[in-house]
Amino acid sequence: MNFAPLDIFVFVSYIAIIISVALYVSRKKDGVEQTTSDYFLAGNSLPWWAIGTSLIAANISAEQLIGMTGNGFTMGLAIATYELMAAVTLIIVGKYFLPIFLEKKIYSMPNFLEMRYDGKVRSSLAILWLVLYILVNVTSILYLGGVCLEDVFQIKLEYAIIGIAIFSAFYTVAGGLKAIAYTDFIQVTFLVVGGLLTTGIALDKLTGGLGFFEGLNFLYTNNPQKFKMIFDESSKFYSSLPGVFGVFGLMWIVNLNYWGFNQYISQRALAAKNLDEAQKGVILAGFLKLLMPLIVVIPGIVAFALLAPFDVSSQDKVYPWLLNQFLTDGVKGLIFAALVAAIVGSLSSKTNSIATIFAMDVYRPFFGKNDSDSKIVLVGRISIVGSLAIGVFLAPFIRNFSGGFQFIQEFTGFFSPGIFVIFLFGLFWKKATAKGALYVAIATLPISLILYFFFGDGTLSIANLPFLYRMGISFAALCLIMYLFGNKTENDPKAIHFSKDLFKTGMVFNIGAILITFIVALIYYIFW
Repeated sequence: MNFAPLDIFVFVSYIAIIISVALYVSRKKDGVEQTTSDYFLAGNSLPWWAIGTSLIAANISAEQLIGMTGNGFTMGLAIATYELMAAVTLIIVGKYFLPIFLEKKIYSMPNFLEMRYDGKVRSSLAILWLVLYILVNVTSILYLGGVCLEDVFQIKLEYAIIGIAIFSAFYTVAGGLKAIAYTDFIQVTFLVVGGLLTTGIALDKLTGGLGFFEGLNFLYTNNPQKFKMIFDESSKFYSSLPGVFGVFGLMWIVNLNYWGFNQYISQRALAAKNLDEAQKGVILAGFLKLLMPLIVVIPGIVAFALLAPFDVSSQDKVYPWLLNQFLTDGVKGLIFAALVAAIVGSLSSKTNSIATIFAMDVYRPFFGKNDSDSKIVLVGRISIVGSLAIGVFLAPFIRNFSGGFQFIQEFTGFFSPGIFVIFLFGLFWKKATAKGALYVAIATLPISLILYFFFGDGTLSIANLPFLYRMGISFAALCLIMYLFGNKTENDPKAIHFSKDLFKTGMVFNIGAILITFIVALIYYIFW
């Protein structure tokens, strides 16, 4: 794709804005030392709008833009379930999880585990998260982002990966979470505007110039099979989204674990000025999630309607194909900026969380108990550079080992039920013990592997259960383990005690929660 001078101007302007804002936010006052709270939690100063947009920036990357557009092409609107259910999940997180986390003044998810259980549980989960974040999240974002820029804009993969890493490191290393959160507001603005513009242009072209809404109506009228939200067992996509029980039952395991107990997600809310600001930010994120189907799913259905020459095996090429079909001068620069914004925003979130966990939950307890805050911040900065360097080195190899990488992606999901059980019981069951949490952490992988090999795609498979069903079975088994190792006669000494008043929410949160729930219910009612 060739860039006109206007495209270059738009993209360079985007880079200049991001860097300028990051440098301004990161500036230091003379004689004032940057504390760990300043660097890792933005000094607990984030307003609601920065929290909401930063949550989306941490979540949306090239994987969603390319992957979900491709799924929209093959599966249709049903893939939007992940976005719609996430919006409702955020309400639960904001009402029931955040009040406890903020009251306890924790700075990380491993920090909560030590507070609730003990150091062994904290350390084991901290190391697990570091391995997964670096080897899977950082590496996959760099690779998929590089592939995206290579396919759409003909930038050599290695150069694209290095460029993404350098741009992300430039402001992440210096400014910490505050710089990330404030620039995320700009990143998400580019993402939403650029994404909606792409959808609007595609729908307009579909109808020969009749506009956005006429395009949506035409798309629905002529492709009703792509607007079915729930699959039954006769569908070839049932294994991906297994019916009513899978969507409205088992998906909660994935969503509540991701949005409630994931460091690079929860860290934004932990950095809020107060609980009210955190909850407003969560509601903003929920409304933004409702926009995502328009940005990442509808374009794929448009490509299907335009008879794009792809199938399931090549669906990841749908988004680049759309961009090459429709973008004009100036718009190309904006969409390029939107893609880079999605990639870099998500990458910066992961590396900042890696820095927080490594510096505060691994280095400080074991090696730096007496170190100053400035030394701990330096360790965090070094860990960001180190994680990016590892990611840059490993990312190109994913192209040669795509099958193994896909297994690793599913492998990370093997841990979701265990992490969810440990946190859920720790929050709301006063008899949960550190021994039970440790045994759940140890048992998570073996149980998931057994289910994978015997009831999944493994070579010993005797039945092929959808992944969400296997996750549900694993969750039930791990709940049983936690129950069996719980105190039988008395509450655990480290149990969380809270009053019901803690879960009272403000008017803005309540109205937003009702509107989000109504919109999601209406979408399912219309497109059931």
